[in-house]
Amino acid sequence: MRRDRIFFIITALAVVIIDQLSKIAIAGSIRYYESVPIIDGFLNLVHIRNRGMAFGLMNRPDGQLSLYFFVAVTLVVIILLILWFNSLKGGSRRLTFGLSLIIGGAIGNLIDRLRFKEVVDFIDFFIGKYHWPAFNIADSAISVGVFWIVINVIFFTSSDDMIKGYEKRIKDFEE
Repeated sequence: MRRDRIFFIITALAVVIIDQLSKIAIAGSIRYYESVPIIDGFLNLVHIRNRGMAFGLMNRPDGQLSLYFFVAVTLVVIILLILWFNSLKGGSRRLTFGLSLIIGGAIGNLIDRLRFKEVVDFIDFFIGKYHWPAFNIADSAISVGVFWIVINVIFFTSSDDMIKGYEKRIKDFEE
């Protein structure tokens, strides 16, 4: 097995395990809608559930159709990211890291959707009365992974490498 593949699997698996263990700890120790201050005026741990997506969009109590939509979209995204990973040349550890964070986060939230039909969120950042929507470790991994990939594509990938990659994908698709 390629070293990049092992790195990819271990990183994604670590995200899933940390995400799920943190959600189990929160659900087992903090009542639903309870808030526990960690850093006064800045950070609380809370226990809320989100049936929607990021920032509570499409968060509806009757969201059975949206559940199927989110599960399907998550599965498609995971498949596409795995295909992207498989198309990378050796030595693309920077992109491998970002992709593994995103996939680990997507799987972590997918597990919640399949188990509870909603996602457990518990990190509540705020300044005064201005709150960032609550999120979890999986959401953090997805955000960091996307940011990591964007930074690496912008600053560490030459345009020649990108063009060669697109040409290879087109050639593979035509065959």
